[in-house]
Amino acid sequence: MTITQLYYVLAVAEQQNFTKAAETCFVTQPTLSMQIQKLEDELDILIFDRSKKPIELTEVGKKIVSQAKNIVNESNRIKDIVDQQKGFIGGEFKLGIIPTIMPTLLPMFLKTFIKKYPKIKLKIEELNTEEIISRLNEGHLDAAIAATPLENANIKERVLYFEPFVGYIPEHHRLHNKQKLNAADLEIDDMLLLEDGHCFRDGVINLCKAFKTQNEDQFQLESGSIETLIKLSNEGLGMTLLPYLHTLDLSDKAKGNLHYFNEPSPAREVSLLYHKSELKMQIIDAMHNVISGIIRGAIAFQNVSIISPLPK
Repeated sequence: MTITQLYYVLAVAEQQNFTKAAETCFVTQPTLSMQIQKLEDELDILIFDRSKKPIELTEVGKKIVSQAKNIVNESNRIKDIVDQQKGFIGGEFKLGIIPTIMPTLLPMFLKTFIKKYPKIKLKIEELNTEEIISRLNEGHLDAAIAATPLENANIKERVLYFEPFVGYIPEHHRLHNKQKLNAADLEIDDMLLLEDGHCFRDGVINLCKAFKTQNEDQFQLESGSIETLIKLSNEGLGMTLLPYLHTLDLSDKAKGNLHYFNEPSPAREVSLLYHKSELKMQIIDAMHNVISGIIRGAIAFQNVSIISPLPK
């Protein structure tokens, strides 16, 4: 039994197809199939039911895959130990970031990070929170940046910053002339929201529901981007809430529609996430330090009230 064989088993279990699994492992399909067959012969069992389409794990195969994940993770940890002993901070690092954080945070820290750590090869994907949790658990991401808390036993969270919500209220809206907002001012039925699946949307709903009783089914206008919400609001279709960092690059005219909350300001907690196996911690520590250092000066708000995403 070899680590390579277990790695191939995990690939087939995920892809449910030998050819696709071979492609992800960068080997030929006959090579992968032969190694898995050798392992099955050695153990005198069948890991996969090849008669099913797509391929399925046998009952004993499910148990083997569960243990194989632990073994492969631990083998990766050995390389981690060596890298840390040598003080090496480099190699491939796969990072996921949610859509409401990516466009504002990434430009703030990316240039500084790659300049400080040129040996790290970053692979960054924009993913929603559900996809991030799944990929962290499957080992397809090394870390992620998302709104927290997630309360997932397999994922660790290190807080990066607290980002206040800011009201974007166009002229002729009932709240436009109000100098400072309170959460109780918000009406769920004139709020423009992101599409379902965005944790920022969940945070806004949670904030509104803390003071209102309207049903979520009343929401009429939803969008896939914060920029679209701003445009819809400018058309007089309602108000919206923006994460603070999204307000920094608005035009002077648009900034005239911003309304801040009385303290403590409602805010979301943004954290760096990683699997409890704690692989590549030297890179995770480096990223946490760079982002925390940069963001500290960008968000001057100290007195905030954290609004968590709704439970999924």
